Amino acid sequence: MKLKIAVLAGDGIGPEISVQGVDVLTAVGEKFGHEVSYKAALCGAAAIDAVGDPFPEETFRTCEEADAVLFSAVGDPKYDNNPSAKVRPEQGLLAMRKKLGLFANIRPVQTFDCLIHKSPLKDELVRGADFICIRELTGGMYFGEKHEGDDMAYDTNKYTRGEVERILKVGYEYALRRNKHLTVVDKANVLASSRLWRKVAQEMAPQYPDVTTDFMYVDNASMRMIQEPRFFDVMVTENTFGDILTDEGSCISGSMGLLPSASTGTGTPVFEPIHGSWPQATGLNIANPLAQILSVAMLLEYFDLKEEGALVREAVDASLEANVRTPEIQVAGGAKYGTREVGQWIVDYIRNK
Repeated sequence: MKLKIAVLAGDGIGPEISVQGVDVLTAVGEKFGHEVSYKAALCGAAAIDAVGDPFPEETFRTCEEADAVLFSAVGDPKYDNNPSAKVRPEQGLLAMRKKLGLFANIRPVQTFDCLIHKSPLKDELVRGADFICIRELTGGMYFGEKHEGDDMAYDTNKYTRGEVERILKVGYEYALRRNKHLTVVDKANVLASSRLWRKVAQEMAPQYPDVTTDFMYVDNASMRMIQEPRFFDVMVTENTFGDILTDEGSCISGSMGLLPSASTGTGTPVFEPIHGSWPQATGLNIANPLAQILSVAMLLEYFDLKEEGALVREAVDASLEANVRTPEIQVAGGAKYGTREVGQWIVDYIRNK
């Protein structure tokens, strides 16, 4: 198979982990006889500094012409700490999703037995937790009508039936491939937009008789994720709720540096780690590359390259079992490994398998 990959390293630790993801994908391509080509493009603060736009037109064209995007992270303190900034790195991420028609964010939340002790939850609660959060990406408050003034500001949480139907369809399709349990998360007791979500979901549920559909208010869902994470199989929700819940879910594994994601829709799919740019760690060779590398596994599986994706996951599991880990998840007294060393160990595992 020939794959054209747009590489958007972005800001902070992005370039460091991006290299590891590219190296792993290259190693897999060589092992299985795939032809993988790459084209780098600017986004985020790096793009603002270079051309004044967090998602330049040239970057959009690069993404549009690619088969997939391997994205890393955006964000910079000089914008985070300036509330009056009119252009921000995160606007590039929103623009990419909108322009590429990426309405579904797929975030798997899973635990690793050898890292259960790193989870903030008790072993008996978290061991075996394995679910998927599906977040609607291009509607809701992040894209609704806005006003910001000195005395009043608002963000409009707008959804259409079509937007709700298409993301629920994604949720049901994932549930059918897993344990046939879909939880629709809303705030239908308060929000009109949530009542539309619930109404549409109730209408669609009979089309999927093999799937158990239940409904949960977002405040209850956030509590249930901590009290009983194994309850969930597939969770689907709107943009703002999904942003919050998926970050909460990421902590269950013990490190945000372990979880990948995919954003899919009508255009080029994007694969990225769920963590941010962690600017404080830039250049220190301590960032965990595993979420970026597992994003490569999701990319391969998207193109139905199941054996290739499985090998990447096997290599990641092997590195954890061998205590080849970056500092935030290393066992006490374990050897020191940095971003580059962990990435190289996984590349070597793939080549030698």
